[in-house]
Amino acid sequence: MNAASAWRHTTVLLEEAVQALVTQPDGTYVDGTFGRGGHSRAVLALLSPAGRLVAFDKDPEAIAEAASITDPRFVICHESFDAMQAELAARGITQVQGVLLDLGISSPQIDNPERGFSFRYDAPLDMRMDTTRGETAAEFLARADVREITEVIRDYGEERFAAQIAKALVARREGGAPVVRTGELSALVARTVKTREPGQDPATRTFQALRIHVNAELEALEQGLKAALALLAPHGRLVVIAFHSLEDRIVKTFIARESREVVDRRAPFAPAQPMRLAALGRLKPTAEEISANPRARSAVLRVAERTEVA
Repeated sequence: MNAASAWRHTTVLLEEAVQALVTQPDGTYVDGTFGRGGHSRAVLALLSPAGRLVAFDKDPEAIAEAASITDPRFVICHESFDAMQAELAARGITQVQGVLLDLGISSPQIDNPERGFSFRYDAPLDMRMDTTRGETAAEFLARADVREITEVIRDYGEERFAAQIAKALVARREGGAPVVRTGELSALVARTVKTREPGQDPATRTFQALRIHVNAELEALEQGLKAALALLAPHGRLVVIAFHSLEDRIVKTFIARESREVVDRRAPFAPAQPMRLAALGRLKPTAEEISANPRARSAVLRVAERTEVA
């Protein structure tokens, strides 16, 4: 078993997402988050010999896993999905029939202690999805001031004790013992956060916030949605699976904004900008799927279709 396959991942909403995505078997599709390839393999199974799938992922372990797919209709790009437009243009692709984004973090990333994503294991505080570039969570905490740390934990973790946690982190750093491991961070948050929802670890929100910040996840999502819309051919599908409210709010707002005509109030007699997407629905996992895979419980799938307007 190679390193990329050492931790299993159960793809959430697999059939629902792929069935919503692939409406034209001869088309070209994008899997913006390859992960361990569950969605990609299912998409390939629905494509005709003329179909094509281009997948993206930042994680080198995901890229290693993708090497096991030898299908000539498939290509993998070691890039974030927000770069899809430029990457596809370099391959001569200007339109696609569908874009799938399965957001958040995969089970292998959580379950591999060395990645530093989880408070359940003591490990270096890394949290980068792409371990070949960028600043680790420990490096961010080593340089950021109280205000910046507070904003990250408050805005990305929706943590009401963000200021207290930030002050404790900076005080520890100034005392000569900066937080560099997941166990240290988890213990510090547990000492600082006095109350928490039943069943939730006190460090949950802080770990989520740092992960989102280190990987610029929300900024990438906003750019990726714009790129997907620009690439979609008429009747092409946008399918997005979100796992927390911050992601889903961005997706919901984007689809809603692009699903209505826009009138320029400065030019009331000018034609309205036509809607570019039609929202097709929202879906959550069944009770059976959640029972088999508890990590699916917060997932929300949204589907939209590109209108005829270019």
